[in-house]
Amino acid sequence: MGGDHGPTVTLPAAVEFLERHAAYSVLLVGREPDLRAWLDRHLPRWQHTFSGRIDLLHADEIVAMDDPPAVALKNKRRSSMRLAIEAVQDGRADAAVSAGNTGALMAIARYVLKTLEGIDRPAIATALPNRTGGSTLMLDLGANVDCTAEHLLQFALMGCALVSALNEAAGESSGRAPTVGLLNVGEEVIKGNDTVRAAGELLRGSSLNFYGNVEGNDIFKGTTDVIVCDGFVGNVALKTSEGLAQMMGSFLKEEFMRSWSTKLVALIAQTVLRRFAKRVDHRRYNGAALLGLRGIVVKSHGSADAYAFRHALSRAADAASKGLNDKIAGALGTESGVLRV
Repeated sequence: MGGDHGPTVTLPAAVEFLERHAAYSVLLVGREPDLRAWLDRHLPRWQHTFSGRIDLLHADEIVAMDDPPAVALKNKRRSSMRLAIEAVQDGRADAAVSAGNTGALMAIARYVLKTLEGIDRPAIATALPNRTGGSTLMLDLGANVDCTAEHLLQFALMGCALVSALNEAAGESSGRAPTVGLLNVGEEVIKGNDTVRAAGELLRGSSLNFYGNVEGNDIFKGTTDVIVCDGFVGNVALKTSEGLAQMMGSFLKEEFMRSWSTKLVALIAQTVLRRFAKRVDHRRYNGAALLGLRGIVVKSHGSADAYAFRHALSRAADAASKGLNDKIAGALGTESGVLRV
């Protein structure tokens, strides 16, 4: 029910997800009359078409995009967001996906699911494309605006664990420990505020493969496998990169329409241009995992369209099917309650 568009986006995305992934089912959490009305109107035979693969869970309340996290947590215990996360806790769902209020999602998920042993705060992480052909995992992207040096170290640990787990699941493990970069205003050790400098000291003293300080342009260079920062900086960097991708897409379209000579060049290069446009389309990278929880929760952009939200669903399904949360917990050494730092 959340996000800028609610069921007009999330329901078409869920239907397309089911059409593409026959092995999965979805639990739609929200105002059941509204959900059922949309399905009956757009898919009159949905119960037959997706027999046993769509289930509805009624929620009395909705978390508004401007609700303070404390209000969502304490006063809206029957919200669709709360019930979706409780479905993960109860084992009725393997993952929860929401385009709703980020602060509320983090607060509810942390309260209901709890954090992994040794983790103080969950972090929002997503993979961004880089020019090496791979991706750079970046965290935090907005969950924690004020961080301590210890939090940044924990983000690095979780990020490395996730990259290792993803590589192992994809059969791409090289045996090399993921490299970690600390986002800063310069590469020199003396650069940055007190928190960033202290985090650098902790990272240098850890067992992680710490590359050192990196700058904003290193995100898309692929300088390191993981880049850590506080949520304020990470969110600004993410939104800036998305805006740049949108601007480049618009520029290419305008140039194509500008003149016949440009059109001819564009026609000749259309295969390359299409490949480029697809690669930088931020919608393909929609869906950021809340790392550090005892369950899988994925945050979609609030402004996501159906195409983007389907990718968030796919990311959640992929994480659940590969058991990434268990692998992260194992990599962190949390089964023994000791972080390998």
